Amino acid sequence: MAKVDAYLYKGDGKMQILILYFSRTGNTKKLAVAIEKGVNNVEGVNAVLKSTDDVTKEDFTNSGGVIAGSPVYFGVMAAQLKKIFDDFVGIRSKMEGKVGAAFATSADPSGGKETTMMSIIQVMLIYGMVIVGDPMSATGHFGTACVGSPSEKSEENGMKLGQRVAELVKKLDG
Repeated sequence: MAKVDAYLYKGDGKMQILILYFSRTGNTKKLAVAIEKGVNNVEGVNAVLKSTDDVTKEDFTNSGGVIAGSPVYFGVMAAQLKKIFDDFVGIRSKMEGKVGAAFATSADPSGGKETTMMSIIQVMLIYGMVIVGDPMSATGHFGTACVGSPSEKSEENGMKLGQRVAELVKKLDG
C-alpha cells in the first residue's frame, strides 16, 4: 500500500481529503460542508469540497481519502455520482489503499439512506479503498445521513465522520 504522504494539496504540505457530492436541492451539499469542517479540524489536513460537476481525476489521485455523498435515488447513489466513478475507472489502481467513506440524504425517514451509502461503499471497495463508517460517537453505522436539511445533530455527525477520515489518513501515513 502506498504511503499517504505523497498526497499533498497545493504545495502547502497538508494532506488532502476530497469531499465529493451531488446535490439537487442543496441538502447533500449542506451535509458535505459539515463534513468539510470536521476534516479541517485535523491539523495537517485540508478538505477539498467538489460537486460532481467540478471534480477532476487529479482531485481523486491527489487525495489520501475520498468522502462521497449523494441523495437517495431509488435506494442507490444518484446517477451523477455513479458516472464519476464510472468515468474515473482508469485511475482505480491509483486509489488502492486510500481511505473511503460515504454519506447520504433523503426526503423520507425510511428513504434508503443505508442502501445508498452501501452503493457508494461498494464502488470504493472495487477501487481498492480502505472503508470507514462514522465513529461510535456519532451513529456507528455505514456513514452519516440525514432527512431533508441536516439538523444540528446531523451536522455534528458529519463533522465527526470528516474528522475520523482525516485522522485515519494521518495514521496510515505514520
